[in-house]
Amino acid sequence: MATPQSTVEGAAPRVPLFYDPRVRGIAYQVLVFAGLVALIYWIVGNTTANLQRANIASGFDFLQGRAGFDIGDSLVEYSSDSTYGRALFVGFLNTLRVAIVGIITATLIGFIIGIGRLSKNWLINRICLVYVEVFRNIPPLLVIFFWYFGVLSVLPLPRESIDLPLGSYLNSRGLYFPRFLWGEGAWLVLLGLVLGIVFTFFVRRWAHRRQMATGQQFPVFWTSVALIGGLPLLAFVLTGLPLSFEFPELSTFNLRGGVQVRPEFLALYLALSFYTAAFIAEIVRAGVLGVSHGQSEAAQALGLRSAQSMRLVIIPQALRIIIPPLTSQYLNLTKNSSLAVAIGYPDLVATGGTTLNQTGQAIEVVAIWLVVYLGLSLGTAGLMNWYNARMALVER
Repeated sequence: MATPQSTVEGAAPRVPLFYDPRVRGIAYQVLVFAGLVALIYWIVGNTTANLQRANIASGFDFLQGRAGFDIGDSLVEYSSDSTYGRALFVGFLNTLRVAIVGIITATLIGFIIGIGRLSKNWLINRICLVYVEVFRNIPPLLVIFFWYFGVLSVLPLPRESIDLPLGSYLNSRGLYFPRFLWGEGAWLVLLGLVLGIVFTFFVRRWAHRRQMATGQQFPVFWTSVALIGGLPLLAFVLTGLPLSFEFPELSTFNLRGGVQVRPEFLALYLALSFYTAAFIAEIVRAGVLGVSHGQSEAAQALGLRSAQSMRLVIIPQALRIIIPPLTSQYLNLTKNSSLAVAIGYPDLVATGGTTLNQTGQAIEVVAIWLVVYLGLSLGTAGLMNWYNARMALVER
């Protein structure tokens, strides 16, 4: 006969609640969440009390106030009578400009140097190696100082400007080149460019499907050149050549007319481009070396020359290795643009710093910085992830 102390055969022993891993995991998460809420509550309360003690009103109403300071380099209309919000927008556009042109230039230089590191020519290989080792081991701020104080600042004065082709000049105050003055009907030229890009996209897709189905190649490159260059040129001729130029001219102390690219932008653009290109070069080299050597041998067996093998076989496969770390370098270049404040280039950080000093709205200005740089980083990462997904191998 079973006794009251007997247990059901096979039943699991009861575990104390505290020793249950699932319960303990939930309890730890609750405690951590409560701690974070308490910390945020304390920070908000302490910040609010300090703002009240300093008689500083919180909020973003200050963005509608008059800025009262000038910005020397602006892509949009701006004056000292503009608002703080307008000033921050000018700084954002300047940051975006240097980031976009810097990324494009750094990518081109990086790919050239990276391929050069793999060259069998001893001189080219050594030059590319020295370039990478020098720029990769110098802080970016020193590179900016080198271009600004060591190169651009020692250029001649405007009266002794260096003559460049196409009516351009270079001096200590920057680069001057002719301004395009578009006439009536010029919008058709832009329309032709857009249509050329759209047609090129569809031609490339059609050529790719055709090659996959028949193995026959289509001259996509020259067709793209004809579409993107030919359609705008045709529209330009049909509209009566609606374009004139405003050339820079030497005045008493400076150059008048044309477009001026200030030395602050040039120094920042060149420094970030050459600095980031050194890291991109190593990424490209590693990506190419990551492709199996058998691919090169197969391309040679098919009769492809070295340049054709690199362009048609090696690089497309290496991109799958290159793109993920390349994204990090694009993000680094964008964030390093905040060093522009060291040479007086009016980027988002510089204009925001002036706004902060005049208004005392430190929390709001820093919040704007955080949101903008976070948005730029997430946008860049999202675009690169989309491109990486398109380049990924698709299993049949």
